[in-house]
Amino acid sequence: MLLVVNAGSSSVKVALFGAGLDEVARGQVSEIGGASVVEVAGQKTARPVADHQAALAALMQALGLTPAALTGAAHRVVHGGAGLVAPCRLTPEALAGIEACIPLAPLHNPANLTAIRALAALAPDLPQYASFDTAFHATIPAVATTYALPGAERALGIRRYGFHGISYASMVGHLRAKAALPGRLLACHLGNGASLCAIRDGRSVATTMGYSPLEGLTMGSRTGDIDGNAVLRLAELHGIEGAARLLNRQSGLLGLGGASDMRALRAAGTPEAAFAIEHFAYWAVRHAGSMVAAMGGLDAIAFTGGIGENDAAMRAAIVAGLGFLGARIDPSANAARAEILSATGSDVAMRIVRAEEERQIASEARTIMAEEQA
Repeated sequence: MLLVVNAGSSSVKVALFGAGLDEVARGQVSEIGGASVVEVAGQKTARPVADHQAALAALMQALGLTPAALTGAAHRVVHGGAGLVAPCRLTPEALAGIEACIPLAPLHNPANLTAIRALAALAPDLPQYASFDTAFHATIPAVATTYALPGAERALGIRRYGFHGISYASMVGHLRAKAALPGRLLACHLGNGASLCAIRDGRSVATTMGYSPLEGLTMGSRTGDIDGNAVLRLAELHGIEGAARLLNRQSGLLGLGGASDMRALRAAGTPEAAFAIEHFAYWAVRHAGSMVAAMGGLDAIAFTGGIGENDAAMRAAIVAGLGFLGARIDPSANAARAEILSATGSDVAMRIVRAEEERQIASEARTIMAEEQA
């Protein structure tokens, strides 16, 4: 059994996979250190959970797991920086590399490290592995990742990295297994966090997120693209912490329409909610044009994530905006959330690819484990 761990600052989610990468069980603990809730198999139990180690212990107990039942654990780590660009065994050197990336992901990497160390305390002999959300984008050329800053600032690691890489790697693997991976794929990971990726021959050549997950599309509570001088003005008015909170947690769909969830916006029926939905679609289309330019054309579009998989109206709006490229969606297939969405005669193939990030992490860890045993 392989345990996949996705840790946040106050939550831990786990998924358990068997030898054939079949998902056996999953669970999560929310509000660690507060009004904690342990959820396994749809059953929620309120109980005190003081820290990440206690959360992992509670989940293993609820799942009936002992360390001896596990062959390994694999973690989602948000930021690997410029050095950690492939899945790896978690050695002291790798842990030091993740720690060195904390300034690049101060909200995420500390939580990832906390869970890694907590599991090591519970199961000292259990091999642990990591997959990095930034790693898939290591193939993007320097001309696309470099901000036009002086060398001293670039040396601080201020550059575009890109995120959602585990999701995009999973998508590429899924399409390749179906012999359906096109030469030029516009990949759309649309959810509370949203990004696009230009994938040429299975490799990332451009993406919308940058130094942080703030850049790019309109998102649930993040602004997406915003002028740097506007950020400086907000910092003058609200201080750096206030501006960061506003840009990351109070903006996007929430700031425009009053809700960060697309379903809530569609149900609201207000002019503000309608504008927020229009804003999301407009900027997705506009950034898609940039991704297509980076690939030199377009062969296919794939949608994933909560909005990408479930919101037929948003998919239709985005494809309509790309109609000038010959993209035509089949309304019936789209409404039915069919895997294949493209209409007869469309110059662009279209499909839905279900997000399977935990399985991708498990697969990457299994590959390393097999290499270690060879």
